[in-house]
Amino acid sequence: MAIKNFKGNHVGDVNEKAEEIKVRDCMSPNIILFRKGQSIIEVVETIMRYRISGGPVVDENDNLIGVISEGDCIKQISDSRYYNMPMELTMIEDYMTKGIDTISPDTNLFDAAQKFITSKHRRFPVVENGKILGIVSQKDVLRTALMLKGYSWKHDS
Repeated sequence: MAIKNFKGNHVGDVNEKAEEIKVRDCMSPNIILFRKGQSIIEVVETIMRYRISGGPVVDENDNLIGVISEGDCIKQISDSRYYNMPMELTMIEDYMTKGIDTISPDTNLFDAAQKFITSKHRRFPVVENGKILGIVSQKDVLRTALMLKGYSWKHDS
């Protein structure tokens, strides 16, 4: 059986309006931040209270220094049993992920979509001059693309 090409035919150029849409236009600006020096127990309580999977970690100057996730907290629970390290005494910086991928607020929607494809991440912190402005997720990009569907791609007649 031959392999079929499921890629549709190219129907025209992308409208300028769609090219102008930036990450800052579709990101979520109201996010929960974690701070360097917080205990893992505080992180877990916040994750449970707000039903989130983690969040950005900032220093005393609000510069992004990492991300903490549910998985990072689970690792601490596992380590706590082996090393006898109570959650109350374990700090966020011991388990957060450092050196994370970020995205600029001025990245256009299509480049953001491509970054999601190549990185396999589900969300990126939006950072400008070291400061976090928000988070953009795959759902944010999809939502914005869906709103554009009726008028942003030109079709040849």
